[in-house]
Amino acid sequence: MRYIDHASVVKRMSGRMIVNKIFQAIFLVATLFALLTLGVLFYRIISQGMGFLTPDFFMNFSSRFPEKAGIKAALVGSLWMMAVVAPVSLILGVGSAIYLEEYATKNKINSFIRMNIANLAGVPSVVFGLLGLTIFVRALSLGNSILAAGFTMSLLILPVIVVASQESIRAVPKELREASYAMGATKWQTIAKVVLPSAIPGILTGGILALSRAIGETAPLVVIGIPVIIQFLPENFLSQFTAMPMQIFDWAKRPQEAYQSVAAAGIIVLMIFLLAMNSIAVIIRNKFQKRY
Repeated sequence: MRYIDHASVVKRMSGRMIVNKIFQAIFLVATLFALLTLGVLFYRIISQGMGFLTPDFFMNFSSRFPEKAGIKAALVGSLWMMAVVAPVSLILGVGSAIYLEEYATKNKINSFIRMNIANLAGVPSVVFGLLGLTIFVRALSLGNSILAAGFTMSLLILPVIVVASQESIRAVPKELREASYAMGATKWQTIAKVVLPSAIPGILTGGILALSRAIGETAPLVVIGIPVIIQFLPENFLSQFTAMPMQIFDWAKRPQEAYQSVAAAGIIVLMIFLLAMNSIAVIIRNKFQKRY
């Protein structure tokens, strides 16, 4: 009895190989196109903005003269905002994921909650801006302060952190939990000593990517009325402030050509900020991956 028709397989093999090469070529072209676009973008920004990256650029406030414009207020304002966004979003996001994966029973209500959290990750950022304007700026009377902007940005990235944390916790092998219970550990001890350390690399990756989105978003800040020009540094979390995306947006829309170069310099600073955050995440992730 013949299970495989070798003649038929050989006959079809040439067609399959051609299809395989066609798709390989398509994927290669797509990758090269993306890399080329990214390379041109990097070259354009760096060649245009490097001339403005002087010490004065970091020490000056924004100005109506391009040669005197600086990013000091926006850089400090972004740091203040991230000081609110990072703890609020990580604590709420990871806590929610732990509850949904480790404590919540499987029923229709919890399934509905999980599905809606995943859907919220795809909602446009301007919608979260309107939500922040209604709740934090008007209902809680926080105005266009650091606290209102930080809470709004936390809402924006919270679904991403919850989903990433859920997937990381779900990927922890159940044998680790069972071994912990077999040694007499309680549920919380198992979560704190076994589940979370094993899930930390995935949680950090999702968290840092979400924080990177928060620091580069402009639409929610525009909706809640964050000013684009500030001539002072914030003193506390209720102070007015401006952020790097707002400052870059203001420079980029000005008609003077010199401001385009100033905006490019601001983009370089923002990219360095993002690369630093991602590097820290990679270092921490690698450290925990070696341990567990």
